[in-house]
Amino acid sequence: MRKIREILRLVWSCGQSRRDVARSCGVGKSTVDDMINRAVVAGLSWPFELDDQALETLLYPPVTHSSGRKLSQPDWQALHDELATHKSLTLMLLWQEYKAVEPDGYQYSQFCERYRHWRKKLDRSMRQEHQAGEKFFVDYSGQKMPIVDPASGEVRGAELFVGVMGASNFTYAEATWTQSLADWTGSHARAFAFMGAVPHCVVPDNLKSGVNQACRYEPELNQTYLEMANHYGTAIIPTRVRHPKDKAKVEGGVLIAQRFILAGLRKRTLFSLAEANAAIRERLILLNNRLFRKLPGTRQSRLDELDRPAMLPLPEMPYQYAQWKLARVHIDYHIELEGHFYSVPHRLVREQVDARYTETTVECFHKGNRVASHPRSYVQGKHTTTPDHMPKSHREYAEWTPQRITAWAATIGTATVQVVEQVLARRTYPEHGFRSCMGIISLAKRFSKERLEAACARAVTIKGINYRSIKSILENNLDQKTLPNQMELLPIAHENIRGTDYYDDERKQHVDPANP
Repeated sequence: MRKIREILRLVWSCGQSRRDVARSCGVGKSTVDDMINRAVVAGLSWPFELDDQALETLLYPPVTHSSGRKLSQPDWQALHDELATHKSLTLMLLWQEYKAVEPDGYQYSQFCERYRHWRKKLDRSMRQEHQAGEKFFVDYSGQKMPIVDPASGEVRGAELFVGVMGASNFTYAEATWTQSLADWTGSHARAFAFMGAVPHCVVPDNLKSGVNQACRYEPELNQTYLEMANHYGTAIIPTRVRHPKDKAKVEGGVLIAQRFILAGLRKRTLFSLAEANAAIRERLILLNNRLFRKLPGTRQSRLDELDRPAMLPLPEMPYQYAQWKLARVHIDYHIELEGHFYSVPHRLVREQVDARYTETTVECFHKGNRVASHPRSYVQGKHTTTPDHMPKSHREYAEWTPQRITAWAATIGTATVQVVEQVLARRTYPEHGFRSCMGIISLAKRFSKERLEAACARAVTIKGINYRSIKSILENNLDQKTLPNQMELLPIAHENIRGTDYYDDERKQHVDPANP
């Protein structure tokens, strides 16, 4: 369902071609056409508010399938020549003309599939024509920028992110420590801010940070990367695997960045990432304002004249980096996220939810609907629980706190309070002693508060502070007997017993008169 929403957004909101949408979402173009047609028949329009189950029921009612037939092959060479001659011609129009002549011929999906199979036999390079404001090609330079640690003198290589606009060749570059997802999406956001507008689509390589699974036909994009694209209203269209010609713009841009930026800064010693990016920004301004050799103007002027008027506006707020994780709800209605546990409604036990987390918040989604939101916590092994997510019986138990247990014990007596405090203090976590304390306090129901208080006093004296000991005292009526006092030492006359005076006399006999 997530791909269906993305396909409808890219076609209806971003105005992307169906072929580009198919490449961006990792599905076939026929799948895109089928989804769009189903949505039109269902009367949908963007935006719409349907959960995943309602959307699936609306778009995919039971269908019947026709049997296959063996048909004659169209003239693929003639069709290919027409496509190369007329830039605005599409396979859809060629198929419609073909069906007009051959009503019983191939359907559109088979028509396209067989044409692509025939085209694989050709080994030709096609010059790409880029429309204004349409594509922004991005990649990392294989050559790193050296940065010196001022404290240790160690040289560390920083990654160089490069982006190039298709029509104007306007170039953006910056240094980041890694190619991680956070640096990858952050570089995109800063590139859009540098250009002052957003391209209609971004063309990355099959980098692991942006593409979870590289595939020629169905690349699986990272959910965080897709969310960033959704925030800016743009589309992500990865290149084919091992096809550098698909992003020849950025390949050339990387080469220019290596020669003009890295080589231009080779004699400068940079001591921090901020200093390196400041130096890169100076070189970028020179590069983008340098006159073309064969074209009029500069990269900056062509961006202002061609690309920016056709690009999308920047949103009011920049994208806030967020990560996604598919998590299963445990039997205690919590999910685990980087060592901390967050609650979701207890009805979702054993269900899978999508967890979206930023530096400050954690959100949980089930079938596209947000079911929980928590502040982010970095405390390992702890739980963040919303009372509304708990069953009623659990909420009643959760209301117990050490302060409440102590206050209830105070209604019985000071000895009971002393017992409860010592039980809680013996545990690493006070909550582990709740059950024992509640058992001790519950003895007042079987006996009386007065007897429980007396039993607790005896338990403190004999150091038997636990539920079993106090229960035994009450059941054996020991609480009604006199408390054992501290035994008094009585003088006993015996030849083998020496009193305290013996040690004083012994000491006096051994004192040296000359050295008292």
